[in-house]
Amino acid sequence: MSTRGDEEPHIDQLPIELLIHIFTRLTSFKDLAQASSVCGKWRQGVKESLGRREILRFAGWKINDDSVTRMVLLADGLKELDISRSQRGCQVTDHGLCRLSTAKCICNLSSVSLWGSTVITDKGVVQMISKATSLQHLNLGGTFITDLSMFAIANSCPHLETIVLWGCRRITENGLVALVKKCHKLESINVLGMRVPLDCFNRLLTINPALKIQPEGMLLDDERVHIWSIF
Repeated sequence: MSTRGDEEPHIDQLPIELLIHIFTRLTSFKDLAQASSVCGKWRQGVKESLGRREILRFAGWKINDDSVTRMVLLADGLKELDISRSQRGCQVTDHGLCRLSTAKCICNLSSVSLWGSTVITDKGVVQMISKATSLQHLNLGGTFITDLSMFAIANSCPHLETIVLWGCRRITENGLVALVKKCHKLESINVLGMRVPLDCFNRLLTINPALKIQPEGMLLDDERVHIWSIF
């Protein structure tokens, strides 16, 4: 017979499945980290809860390559990944994207956002996108990628439906044309702030008449050309 001092604390008696369910509902990565340090059972619960998550959003959190990749590598069931720029100076780099490309979940991702990640380049984006073959929604707004990333997306993402290229001023007409030609399921493209001529968008509509070019109404008449010349 065990003595009172030998008994487990009530919280340690919680079944692992219940712990996993609880940890799955936590939205604070800080809370998850603290829970993981309580004991081995809780650490296992946090690990398995990450494996069952379908959505991870890091926007607004203090992140770096290590913190993001550590969690994504455990999230085998992940479908949506948001690693938009968060706190000032805290961003994922090309090195982080290359590490993410090795995650088991990458080939099953349907949505990725790298919004405002100004330190990433074609090197990291191409490496990651070449493995993300199930992507349907992609946000690269505010980055400094070039046509090289567009060519990679065109060749690797046949299921792409929407893409945000807001402020991507280094992408040219060649990159956009390649994208629209090969991504036959593309429904919407946000091109606000890009340095491409108005004729380019008319050419895209010739390739795909059903394509929605955002912002809506920008192609109503030639008077809207001045919108693009201010950047």
